[in-house]
Amino acid sequence: MTDPAPLTGEPLALDLVNTHPTTGDLLTTPDGLRAWWVLEAARIPGEVPREVTAADLGAVLAVREHTARALDHVRRGERPPAEDIEALNEAQRAAPAISELVWDGTAVAVTRRRSGSPGLRLAAGLAEAAAELLADPGVEKIRKCEADDCVMLFLPANPRRRWCSAARCGNRMRVARHYRRHKIG
Repeated sequence: MTDPAPLTGEPLALDLVNTHPTTGDLLTTPDGLRAWWVLEAARIPGEVPREVTAADLGAVLAVREHTARALDHVRRGERPPAEDIEALNEAQRAAPAISELVWDGTAVAVTRRRSGSPGLRLAAGLAEAAAELLADPGVEKIRKCEADDCVMLFLPANPRRRWCSAARCGNRMRVARHYRRHKIG
């Protein structure tokens, strides 16, 4: 995998786990987290702050680590480590969500809001996305990309899907297979 751009479009918790490809961690700095947050902004409630702090980054990295470990177990039908489940629950507790009633000018509407700093709200939302994914019966369908040098995870809509992305790994693997078959000597 040579593409440094994050893989997006999978369930949000998988997109978070996939920010650590074999080419290097995409979330090593607050700016890296902010760039990823901007890419995922349509799926994450609230606005992306102008500045992301080291504390924000630390909270999100902890959620990513616990999600990855729990997911590794759950997708194989195994019990996840209790400390990972507790850490994901704690991340959600750090920025509790409420259903806030607002008048939108014509009717009462419900908006989901979290308290806390932007980083804690993001980490809580990501932990909630992880909880939903881990509890989903389809979690066992999650696969690791079959490309030799890729660690990305994906939830295939088609059972024949083998790669995280046809344009990334799929194309590269097909070209390599063609080269091996037609190699002279």
